[in-house]
Amino acid sequence: MHSNTITKRNLLVTGGAGFIGSNFVHYWLGKYSEDKVIVLDALTYAGNRANLDPVKENPNFEFVHGNICDQALVEKMLTEHDINTIVHFAAESHVDRSITGPDEFIETNIIGTYTLLKAAKKVWLDSKKLIPHRFHHISTDEVYGTLGMDDPAFTEETPYAPNSPYSASKASSDHLVRAYHHTYGLEVTTSNCSNNYGPYHFPEKLIPLIITNILLDKPLPVYGDGQQIRDWLYVEDHARGIELVLNKGSLGENYNIGGHNEWTNIDIVKLVCKLLNEQFQSNNALSVRYPLAKATLENRAEELITFVQDRAGHDWRYAIDATKTNNELGYKPVESFETGIKKTVEWYLGNDNWWEVLHASSF
Repeated sequence: MHSNTITKRNLLVTGGAGFIGSNFVHYWLGKYSEDKVIVLDALTYAGNRANLDPVKENPNFEFVHGNICDQALVEKMLTEHDINTIVHFAAESHVDRSITGPDEFIETNIIGTYTLLKAAKKVWLDSKKLIPHRFHHISTDEVYGTLGMDDPAFTEETPYAPNSPYSASKASSDHLVRAYHHTYGLEVTTSNCSNNYGPYHFPEKLIPLIITNILLDKPLPVYGDGQQIRDWLYVEDHARGIELVLNKGSLGENYNIGGHNEWTNIDIVKLVCKLLNEQFQSNNALSVRYPLAKATLENRAEELITFVQDRAGHDWRYAIDATKTNNELGYKPVESFETGIKKTVEWYLGNDNWWEVLHASSF
């Protein structure tokens, strides 16, 4: 069933103060200046009001501090702002944290999604039969499990086989979204993305952790032997993919959004070391701005690499096959990894006031 066209969108973006959500908000308001965007975010450790500073003066933007598990609040927002589109990013997403404390992942990712679905059904279907509408759910490639070296990349037909509390909670939420479409007729789409990177990425994740630790002359922790493989997607390319699903996607369908870009973790770390070494050799001002960054100033950032014990149940390889999204929606990443990682390194070099606060409070 093809989507009904929504001519003017009033969007509720859950988790819009997080990494991917905030980049989506920047992208959407930059491209659709007439649309209204309301962000709902609980501002847990990874949610950051500063991520939304580029749009905070926009008259079509509003921020609400609240929890997706608060059904009354969600219903009030849907009604008061005449919301016709939910883009659901809000999720606990760090695998390590799901291993040491899975409760929050069950609460936010499963109960939170279920609460949003109940609110959407009540307001959009039970109360006023709002057609068209859209509930777009952001999921992950991790629900598909892990791949061997020669296995084909994940497609939308790959059976779910989640291996961590995080991926299991996301798989559960995916199934709930599907069920609300097939059972009640809620107009939904889901996208499963590969690893994102780019501006505003919380510094506990691999790429921003490596960049910021180099600038602080701290060890660069690499799990196991660093040979785990990930498919990397520049965050604005993810926003473009979601835009295509919202505008052209068929209702009830899943779409894989990937970067066609597999790298081992250790090669990523070595590339970031090389890029920062080059930046410091060519720009003397950086040594003044980052006086702690002694290793990279001396062209030897790689010496900071430290191999650490692998995490429990560590999936070895993820890779997304985005053929369906490409063929049906015309999706193709704009950034190569080389252009995207260069932009990302330069953003962190220019935004130490953003990440230093997070380092000081979280690590």
